[in-house]
Amino acid sequence: MIELSRDRTAGLDVAFHLHSQTNPQQLRAQGPAVIERGEGPRVFDSTGKEFIDGMSGLWCASLGFGNKRLAEVLYEQSKRIGYYHTFFSRTSHEVSLLAEELSKRSLIDDPHVYFATSGSEANETMVKLAWVYHTVRGNPGKRKVISRRKSFHGSTIAAASMCGLQTMHREFALPIPGFLHVSHPDMYRGMNEGETDEQYSDRLAAELEQMILREGADTVAAFIAEPVMAGAGVVSPPKDYFRKIKAVLDKYDILLLDDEIVTGFARTGNWFGRQTTDMQPHMMALAKGLTSSYFPMSAVVMAPEIYEAVAEFNKSGGFFGHGFTNSGHPVGAAVALECLKIYEEMDVVPHVRRMGDRLRSHLREIAANSSIVGDVRGVGLMFGIELVENKDTKAPFAPSFGAGFKYDTFSVENGLVVRATGDCLILAPPLVVTEADVDQIAERFGKALKQFQASIGR
Repeated sequence: MIELSRDRTAGLDVAFHLHSQTNPQQLRAQGPAVIERGEGPRVFDSTGKEFIDGMSGLWCASLGFGNKRLAEVLYEQSKRIGYYHTFFSRTSHEVSLLAEELSKRSLIDDPHVYFATSGSEANETMVKLAWVYHTVRGNPGKRKVISRRKSFHGSTIAAASMCGLQTMHREFALPIPGFLHVSHPDMYRGMNEGETDEQYSDRLAAELEQMILREGADTVAAFIAEPVMAGAGVVSPPKDYFRKIKAVLDKYDILLLDDEIVTGFARTGNWFGRQTTDMQPHMMALAKGLTSSYFPMSAVVMAPEIYEAVAEFNKSGGFFGHGFTNSGHPVGAAVALECLKIYEEMDVVPHVRRMGDRLRSHLREIAANSSIVGDVRGVGLMFGIELVENKDTKAPFAPSFGAGFKYDTFSVENGLVVRATGDCLILAPPLVVTEADVDQIAERFGKALKQFQASIGR
């Protein structure tokens, strides 16, 4: 184990490390938070301060930190074969078994699985597969991809282009041509006064159809969506939203791509978010909870017509022209198989539902006694708590005020990690939380909220 003083680590970090999603000027001024170890839902920094990580790292450490079973499997598999690839018809026992296990759980009939390393790679792979599918069917011009505003789908060029977030575009002149965005289903802010859920879904489906017709249905390949939008502030659609969206897509021979990177593996209270929202996709992208991020691994589960399109394209003897060095990594596959075993042993779905119900009850009580919590929303163990200037009118705080980030300062002081996206505070703790952990999360969240409100005279 590497032993460095906190000051030495911080100095090296500022001098040599470019961080993801971090302001470089702020890092230079304040230095990094050095996290040294983890245990269950908790992490500890270099000063010994304990935090409940209410975000599972980045939505991903579903089985918590310091999980000895996963560490042991990783070590034992590394001793057996620390790396091999899946190019040129190679495979490993673990990869083949994992493909079967994911296929059985996917709810897609007779699927095949492609493995990658990150969620960005998985989402980009789905786009490339969609292009192959349409080309084989005689429609090579169907290449455009539609996603939704405020969505997050990754950081590579195509995946970032699918994001509906200006922060993912501004530095890189994105999105690239061919990536389009429609409204997202925000039931708190997007519905018109007096509009029913079904009318709202109809309006969003009509907007999608209008875009398809405007662009030309013969140019649109796919529509990509998270079942529940994570980074947008844990936004769930109306009950019949995906049914109406799918009807439009089917009408124009457009594929539905399911980004399950956050919502997969029980996060929403079902094995997959598609069950929670009644989504019927042609492909699913999996990551994060697949290995609880103890190893970087992702997967695409595809319907048989997608796989057969790849086979048809290469019927003359070519190779599928796509691949990553670490696709189907045997160590990652072994860790993923152990994750699935643990999920089964802990009966993860009912456990998540119980813990989610408990946390929701706490959060709603906190909101009822707060002058600035406008909305508490979520499913399973993922929640968005939206701060507002005026609860009656839903008027937001001025963007320049930075309410979410100001709250975060108090949250850190109270030993709770949350995610502030604008003025929405997100909680998505590890799925292994106990009732006592949930109660402590709520206690720390409520205490930080009271301190923040007092600081702004509310």
